[in-house]
Amino acid sequence: MTPSPQDDPRTLVSTDWLAKHLRDPDLRVLDASWYLPDAGRDAKAEYQAAHIPGARFFDIDEISDQRSSLPHMAPPPEKFISRMRAMGVGDGHQVVVYDGAGLFSAARVWWTFRLMGKTDVAVLDGGFPKWRAEGREIEDMPPVIRDRHMTVSRQNHLVKDVTQVAHAAKLGEAEILDARSAARFRGEAPEPRPGLRSGHIPGSRNIPFTEVLNTDGTMKTPAELKALFEAAGVDLTKPAITTCGSGVTAAILSLALERIGHRNHALYDGSWAEWGMYDDLRVATGP
Repeated sequence: MTPSPQDDPRTLVSTDWLAKHLRDPDLRVLDASWYLPDAGRDAKAEYQAAHIPGARFFDIDEISDQRSSLPHMAPPPEKFISRMRAMGVGDGHQVVVYDGAGLFSAARVWWTFRLMGKTDVAVLDGGFPKWRAEGREIEDMPPVIRDRHMTVSRQNHLVKDVTQVAHAAKLGEAEILDARSAARFRGEAPEPRPGLRSGHIPGSRNIPFTEVLNTDGTMKTPAELKALFEAAGVDLTKPAITTCGSGVTAAILSLALERIGHRNHALYDGSWAEWGMYDDLRVATGP
């Protein structure tokens, strides 16, 4: 098999690409599986039972800013460095991130690495389901860890807080792209987290993350992605801010934007878990 022409070690790589490079000494593979509580899945237990050879488990909830009351906010740089060194991930490594859903939470870890100034990181297209479906090698052994120094340089322009998003929404100076389902966006379905209002940030556009993916969990081609954004009325000449329920699937839209060459994008880390909580922030409903 030949690697896909779409392979890009800074955004997305195929299972063929990973199989070819799996034994590279400076490759590090991360299992970043994470599921919503109603999925009834235990990501850590699944990793321990079977994973891509050499993969380390990246715990999205633990490698986060636990000083915040909001779920899995981006970790402080010093915590990120400490956790990555403990996992044997450091400077000079090419990182490939996958998850057990296909392409769901891996993009969040891709974005976290980018936030820390690390660009040699890609998501595995189709994730663990595709890898397994192709009969590729798996194991249940923990990897051998060798400490590697890591330096980071936080890219503050890649993340937005609630004040910045409220300002952007009011002035219309950025396209706010919401990755939640259409029913949640319109305010017709309740939020999975209790106590949150239903609806969306006024002026935002809905691109459910499922729409940027194929049925096998792989991402659509850059041409298809560009057409999808344009069909949703997105002005691709403007900066973009991605959002969702808690900042996980928003990163799928960030990855899709990067794939089409749209570099001016940031992620609203608090997302609806924050916006939906404050009564003084306006909420829109309907399409």
